[in-house]
Amino acid sequence: MPLPPSKIAREPLHTRSIRVNSFAREDGQWDLEAELIDVKAYDFPLRDGATIHSAGDPIHHMHLRVTIDDQFQVTDAVADYDAAPYNENCSAIAPDYRSLVGMNLLRNFRQMVKDRFGRTAGCSHMTELSYLLPTVAIQTMANKRRQEQSAPGKQQKRPFQLEGCHALRLDGPIAKEFYPQWYKSPKVETKCE
Repeated sequence: MPLPPSKIAREPLHTRSIRVNSFAREDGQWDLEAELIDVKAYDFPLRDGATIHSAGDPIHHMHLRVTIDDQFQVTDAVADYDAAPYNENCSAIAPDYRSLVGMNLLRNFRQMVKDRFGRTAGCSHMTELSYLLPTVAIQTMANKRRQEQSAPGKQQKRPFQLEGCHALRLDGPIAKEFYPQWYKSPKVETKCE
C-alpha cells in the first residue's frame, strides 16, 4: 500500500534511486550489482557559476558489483562512477572498494565497511550502497537454501531468518504457523503482589 497523499501542497526537490540486481554465475558464484542515482528536480548553477546543472541529470550515478560464494564471502569487487559532483576527485576512490574482497556479507559486514571506508577513507554514497548487499544476498540465496533444506534425508536446521525481525520472532504468529518446530510460546509475565 502506498503512503497516503500529502495533505499539504509540495514541490519535488530530490530523488535518490537505488537498485540492486543479483545474478547466478556459471562458475557457481553470484554477482550483486548495486546502482545509486541522485537527481534534482530543478536547475542549479555549478561551482563556477557559469555552468548550469539541469534538472533530472544525475548528480551521483555510481555502481558497485561484488561477487560472492555460497558462504557469502566476497571474492571480487568493483566500483565505478558515471557521475559525481567532484568528477575524478570523487571517482578516484573507486579502486579502493576492491578491498571488500575477503569480507563476509553475513559476518559484521556493515561495521567492517564502516571501519574501512568511514569518513575520508571512502565515498559516503558508495559505502551506503554497500550496506544494502547483505539483505540482497540473503534474498539471492533464498531458493538455493530452500532446496537444500527440503532435500530428502537432510536434517532440518533452524532457518536463518528466524529472529531476524519482529515478524519472524520465535514466539510470534508467523513462526507458529510456518515454522512450528521452532515456535516458542510467548512468556507470560506474572505480577508479584
